[in-house]
Amino acid sequence: MESFNPNKHLKEQFVSNLTGSSKLEIFSLLTNFSILILIRHCIGFNWISCGSVKKDDNAATCGKGLKAYTLALIADFLCIVVPYTLFLTVLADFTYGITILVFLLLLFMRTFDRNRSSLLQEGYMDSVRVNISSYRVSMMLATSLAILAVDFKIFPRRYAKTETYGTGLMDLGVGSFVLANSLVSRQARGSLNMTLQNALRSTSPLIILGFARLISTSSVNYQVHVGEYGVHWNFFFTLAAVAILTFIINVHPNYCGILGSLILIGYQALLLCGLNKYIMSEERKPDIFSQNKEGIFSIFGYWGMYLVGVRIGSYLFFGGNADATLKNKKWATTRVWALCLFFWLITLLLDWYVEAVSRRMCNLAYVTFTLAANLQVLAILMLSDYVSGCKSSALEEAFNRNLLASFLLANVLTGLVNLSIDTLSASSIFAVAILFAYAFVLSFSVGFADFFGIKLKFW
Repeated sequence: MESFNPNKHLKEQFVSNLTGSSKLEIFSLLTNFSILILIRHCIGFNWISCGSVKKDDNAATCGKGLKAYTLALIADFLCIVVPYTLFLTVLADFTYGITILVFLLLLFMRTFDRNRSSLLQEGYMDSVRVNISSYRVSMMLATSLAILAVDFKIFPRRYAKTETYGTGLMDLGVGSFVLANSLVSRQARGSLNMTLQNALRSTSPLIILGFARLISTSSVNYQVHVGEYGVHWNFFFTLAAVAILTFIINVHPNYCGILGSLILIGYQALLLCGLNKYIMSEERKPDIFSQNKEGIFSIFGYWGMYLVGVRIGSYLFFGGNADATLKNKKWATTRVWALCLFFWLITLLLDWYVEAVSRRMCNLAYVTFTLAANLQVLAILMLSDYVSGCKSSALEEAFNRNLLASFLLANVLTGLVNLSIDTLSASSIFAVAILFAYAFVLSFSVGFADFFGIKLKFW
């Protein structure tokens, strides 16, 4: 099957032995992504909030609604997806300048907004769920664009996943997905009565997807960086393992933070006692455990991260109330900012004095790094009450309703592109064109699926 992917080894080497970028650059890049969402909200012209005709059985009405929805998707694509793609490619060397530019642009739009006097009063009545949705979608869009862009030379190597230690933008991918789901999970909302049937319903599709990815990548000789998870392990197996462990050890959200912290501290202690050398070594024995040591051991880090995320979600947004009513918006915003700064500080201290950030092991510094980065995005987006316009967009709503399905589609499209063209020899112009086409197909596929009520959610 070598003919399916003749450049497999070259592509694997292209994403190997990387050390990442600075934490300041990651901070700046995430700020750009977040402010861009706010600027899109300021612009308005949104199908969801502007009162467009909704879907029903009338063909003429549905046609008008589809036309308006398509225009809204185009606006979202041009205002969010296109800049995202440029930030990760041709504009990557201007990250800090872009941060200043988008901040000044948002400040300008806020200053000359005629409706600002009524924003705060209206905003306090809005649900913070919209901000959480925007945050989840922002991280998913960046991840979906990066998984294909990384295969082109126009994508900075410092943004790709690090080999051992370091902080690359793509290192945030799987951690962000785990955390984004934990903040609004059943446990965070105080629902502890999950049955075995529900647990199997949520985990079995992930296990099936994990084996499907394993079989498909092997059958077409697709490039796989063994240092990420191991020989056979992948992202879906990690999600399934976290879900299974959470079901088996089902604790109240008030105690999830304590349990998660104990797991993370205990795991970090084992790493410092020599486990890190075993995980990082290139030696692999024939047994299945040794072949997948990165994926298996990192489960403890992701599980601990998930439990801490459950506690944060419960504390900030649901407060342990039976009806899961969201807390006061100003109260939550203040504490999100405080936690963001706290976890950035802890990340720096751990990185300097304990052990550097390592996604490969999912050590304690990586967990706090992921928490800090994600809370930073959420904190900025929670300032939406201070700007006018729509509180969400059609594209955000569509991705939020099919978060895992959209990531699965992004993986499929990425595979098709890699098997169809030689990404390593593509020119910069051709690479950007391919990325725009890929992002367009992904965005509009997810958007139209949402418009017609297609929903795939099981985790």
